[in-house]
Amino acid sequence: MPGPLEIDEPDGVVLVDKPEGITSHGVVARARRAYGTRKVGHAGTLDPMATGLLLLGLGPSTRLLTYLVGLDKVYLATVRLGSATTTDDREGEAIGEPADARSVDDSRIRDAVAALTGDLEQVPSSVSAIKVDGRRSYARVRAGEDVELAARPVRVSEFAVLGRSLPGDAEGAVDLDVRVACSSGTYIRALARDLGRALGVGGHLTALRRVAVGPFSVADAAALDGLGPATPLLAPAEAAARVLPTAEVDAAAAVDLGHGKRIPLERPDGGPLAVVSSGRLVALVTVAAGRARVLTGFPSSVQPEAAR
Repeated sequence: MPGPLEIDEPDGVVLVDKPEGITSHGVVARARRAYGTRKVGHAGTLDPMATGLLLLGLGPSTRLLTYLVGLDKVYLATVRLGSATTTDDREGEAIGEPADARSVDDSRIRDAVAALTGDLEQVPSSVSAIKVDGRRSYARVRAGEDVELAARPVRVSEFAVLGRSLPGDAEGAVDLDVRVACSSGTYIRALARDLGRALGVGGHLTALRRVAVGPFSVADAAALDGLGPATPLLAPAEAAARVLPTAEVDAAAAVDLGHGKRIPLERPDGGPLAVVSSGRLVALVTVAAGRARVLTGFPSSVQPEAAR
């Protein structure tokens, strides 16, 4: 019986340092041209204003993105106290009159930051990509609708103020440089908004950089302009092993999994579990009563030289 089909296409995960001024979909389009494949996806949108780590899956590795998008995130950001905007960031229009935030002392800021740390019910920004009755919230806002999104549970495990300064372009404003570690789905813009509200002076985001997604760091990311066949890819087996438990099987079991068969596997019940064979990711499986069932299969691929 033949083994899994060999596919001559790029296959792996690439870490990209997204520059400001381009959408995540724009990064995907650039990667498609750079690698000569239509099969490219991303794990976790960054707004055009934001910079930093964007995870891309190429070829069969796009199937891994489902398991990467929900990872915790770490951001560096700048919150401007003294004014609020319609979008909760610098790209929106000002709401109301500016307030003098210079009189807000550090102890009040510490207390307000502490109150926004931990398990929260956060109301996302109305210009988020969340769908409301089938349409993106931001599209409804742009069409002139008043949109109020429901609060959703998030976790902010770290909200630390790294520095405080007085910006030269906004009288009475105070800029806070912050570090935020949070669950997927947390809106840093909303944290800036809620911090300003808690202090009674308004607040919005002026800069945002994502520096980590789960175990992946922006320090290992490639520049967008440098993407191409020579850019190293993270092999599917290595990417999966960073976020999932793994099990090694022999070649015969790998062939069986490649055909969707259930195989014996001495592992605790549950999943997903990454099954590898001779350094190749074979499948993601669940285990029940000592047998593995395929959730997602990964056909063997011919990797570009830089990814080997």
